Amino acid sequence: MTTTRSRLGRLLGSVEVARAFTLTVLTAIFGSFAIERATSMTTLATIIAVLCVLGAAVLFVRREELSLLRIAPSSLLAFMAWALTSIFWTTDHSDTLFGWMALFGYAFLAITIGHIRDTLQTVRAIGDSLRALLGISLGLEIMSGIILDLPFTFLGIQGQLAMGGPVQGIFGTRNMLGFVAVIALITFVIEWRTQSVSAPISVPSIALAGMLALLSASPTVLVLAFAVGIATGALMIVRHTSADRRNLVQWTLGALVTLSLAVAFAFRHQIIALLDAGSDFSVRATLWNTILDFTAINPVQGWGWFGPWARGEYPFTYINFRLDDRHQSALNAYFDTLLQLGAAGLVLFLLLGGVALIRSWLVASVRRSVVYAWTPLVLVTLAVESMFESFTLAGAGWFMLVLCALRAGQSRSWRESIDAANTGVIPTLRPQL
Repeated sequence: MTTTRSRLGRLLGSVEVARAFTLTVLTAIFGSFAIERATSMTTLATIIAVLCVLGAAVLFVRREELSLLRIAPSSLLAFMAWALTSIFWTTDHSDTLFGWMALFGYAFLAITIGHIRDTLQTVRAIGDSLRALLGISLGLEIMSGIILDLPFTFLGIQGQLAMGGPVQGIFGTRNMLGFVAVIALITFVIEWRTQSVSAPISVPSIALAGMLALLSASPTVLVLAFAVGIATGALMIVRHTSADRRNLVQWTLGALVTLSLAVAFAFRHQIIALLDAGSDFSVRATLWNTILDFTAINPVQGWGWFGPWARGEYPFTYINFRLDDRHQSALNAYFDTLLQLGAAGLVLFLLLGGVALIRSWLVASVRRSVVYAWTPLVLVTLAVESMFESFTLAGAGWFMLVLCALRAGQSRSWRESIDAANTGVIPTLRPQL
């Protein structure tokens, strides 16, 4: 019995299991829509639960490598605690509990991967997973739109590839495909720059992600691409600035970002017209104004956590009734958080993402390897996408937010100082030479 336990422990603690577990988790999470449609929500929930149990076993075997203080960011724990506390004032206790369990499950998987794989290994695993899923998406779109000329309704594929799109792939909507394609582009470029993947693989991968991003015809893709491009340029400037001038450049860039946001808000109508997204934004604006009416009733605590809008639950059903629509979210992660968790929850959500972005940006500014740029660029993508969709509050989007927050906290955190005091090792960041 002891020998069997020892062998099982060595197996669970092995590098091979860590890599296989990471790839399985990423494939299940990014392919969750296809899994649910091909089977059922119960099957998807069972897969996530089994992966959580396996992840707990892996962490237990590796417990000597872990620090309890650094197991998860405090901002994440605070947000999760507030979401769970909302069970006391929610309109449906069971739906809130199930919604919170889904939130916890994806967060736990992200925490597990964050502790058993380093940044480069994580990037490589995400790259391998998205290469396969985007390839499957393109293959199914070709089958549906060109070879068979028949929509695959059970996957939401409309078969419009021959007409230039929009296409959805196995991700359910064109906006979700566009979002995943942008994350894939960031990941594939980082793989290429770090030479962790050969050019014959990385170049076609970048082309595949770019093509699907364009074919998705998602109006948010252009905004995401512009935001990520600006962030990449700014990060390159900071990384190539001498250490004694870096703080001045950081503050200057911060002021420019603030000014740009103010200008964008002032000229928002012209920008919307330029993007030809007027009708789409009009729907969102009407929805957000209605949400604000309901938020005013419970401004601090909100209506209780649900995640994706539950059918038959107040106030979601009444909001859709007033708008004569069938929205499944607020089409904005910030408004969704405000509606469900109130102003307190929104502050905690902004704290979670904001602290992670600042930490990861500072790390990427001074670390030599370009792989550290992956975390802040993905966080910029999540922050911008959150203005148009609620992806960051559930599924793959929430998983990526937690993973990036954990990754950022591992490099710059008050916990580091405590660990250093206990171990006598002072963690340092080498400035770029």
